[in-house]
Amino acid sequence: MSFDPRALADRARPYTLALFRVVIALLFTCHGAASLFGVLGGAHGRAVPVGQWPGWWAALIQLVGGVLVLLGLGTRSAALLCSGSMAYAYFSVHQEHALWPIENGGEPAALFCWAFLAIAVTGPGSLAVDHLRPHPAGRPAGAAVPVD
Repeated sequence: MSFDPRALADRARPYTLALFRVVIALLFTCHGAASLFGVLGGAHGRAVPVGQWPGWWAALIQLVGGVLVLLGLGTRSAALLCSGSMAYAYFSVHQEHALWPIENGGEPAALFCWAFLAIAVTGPGSLAVDHLRPHPAGRPAGAAVPVD
C-alpha cells in the first residue's frame, strides 16, 4: 500500500469545504451580531439604528446569511447573497477612499465577498443541513446542477 496524496486530498475535500464554510460563516455572523446588538466591540460598541440604510440591512444579512451558511441550510443562495452584499459594501463604501483594499480598509469586505462566492460555487461540503433535505430527480444534496 503506497501513500497517494491525491486520494487523501480527494477524501478530505468535503470536510475541508465544510470547515472553510463554518469558519467563514461564523466570522461573518459575528460581524452581524456586533453591528446589530453592539456586542463584540462592533459598530464602535453600539448597535446600528434599526432600519438604517445600508448599515442595519447589511448587518441583518451578515447575521441571518451567516447563520444559514454556518448551518449549511440554503447554502448556495445564502452564500451568494452574502457575497453580493460584501461586493456592494466594497464598491459603495471602501472603493471611493483608495484603489487598493489595503489602502481603503476594504480587505475584510473583499475577502468575505470572494470566500462566499467560492462557497456558492463549490457548495457546502459535508456536514450541512442541505444534505438532509430531499432533492428533485434523485440528485444528491449539494450536487451541482448540470449546465448545458
